[in-house]
Amino acid sequence: MLIEVIILIISLFALIYSADKFVYGAAAIARNFGIAPMIIGLTIVAMGSSAPEMMVAATAALQGSPDTAIGNALGSNITNIALVLGLTALCKPLIVSSMTLKRELPILLSVTFIASVMLYNLHFSWFEGMVLMAGFIVFIASLLMVSIKQAGQNLAVDPMIAEAEQDIPDNVNTGVAIAWLIFGLVLLPLSANYLVDSATVIAKALGMSDLVIGLTIIAIGTSLPELAASIMSIIKKEDDLALGNIIGSNIFNILAVLSLPGIIAPGSVDSDVASRDVPYMMALTILLLLLCFSRQGQFRITRVKGGVLLTTFIVYQYLIFS
Repeated sequence: MLIEVIILIISLFALIYSADKFVYGAAAIARNFGIAPMIIGLTIVAMGSSAPEMMVAATAALQGSPDTAIGNALGSNITNIALVLGLTALCKPLIVSSMTLKRELPILLSVTFIASVMLYNLHFSWFEGMVLMAGFIVFIASLLMVSIKQAGQNLAVDPMIAEAEQDIPDNVNTGVAIAWLIFGLVLLPLSANYLVDSATVIAKALGMSDLVIGLTIIAIGTSLPELAASIMSIIKKEDDLALGNIIGSNIFNILAVLSLPGIIAPGSVDSDVASRDVPYMMALTILLLLLCFSRQGQFRITRVKGGVLLTTFIVYQYLIFS
């Protein structure tokens, strides 16, 4: 099993690296072709952190392990809120001014509730998967429309959008950008395949279910880009982007990642999803919404709130393995 653990670790880092280079190449090409930085930031760059989850979910579903894919989506959302945001707030309290985030938090709560209802009967259908994917397309389109309208009215640029635009590569040769794009396209599915295969072998050896391996090892591993992005954001004093990475990623995980097992491999779902994982994810999302607001009406997450979130992550791991 030692070899499988080594393969899992290598494939995990390869997955994250290839996703980063894929986004780098795609964003550079889009910029070279004259696409507005705002649009690139809200689409390609924003979806970049969820690329590992999407590839793993698709690979697991294609290999006949939809519970791994579902566990990855749910576990990533729980990890993003409880572990990533908790650690980030402990490092530095977050004070947010972005109207985009204040608009997206209720959206996150809504799509989480819809997904919870879909999974509660322990059957995930093709139609339900398509509904979530359609919701993803509508969400991206509406986000772009609102941002373009605000730009057309010469309103002040939203802090989160401005910060996202700064991450778009500039002055990159088109040939180099295409090379990185192809590199990412090749390595992403390859590393995802090895990751799912090795995780499945390890899970069977340890007596773990496909769901648990998706909720723990894979979910935590694929959430590393969000952790890195959030830590870098607070170092650069970009609090809006730090929280935006997490909220945006969770919306993408519900609509784009969770939809894939329903579309590719619809069918029954592990019973623990309805009794443990979906309620915990829903409760954490509600908790996030409540913690974001202070008595003074500010939109902030203090170190104490970060500690609360981190504690919920520890409790969840106990529930999984108890």
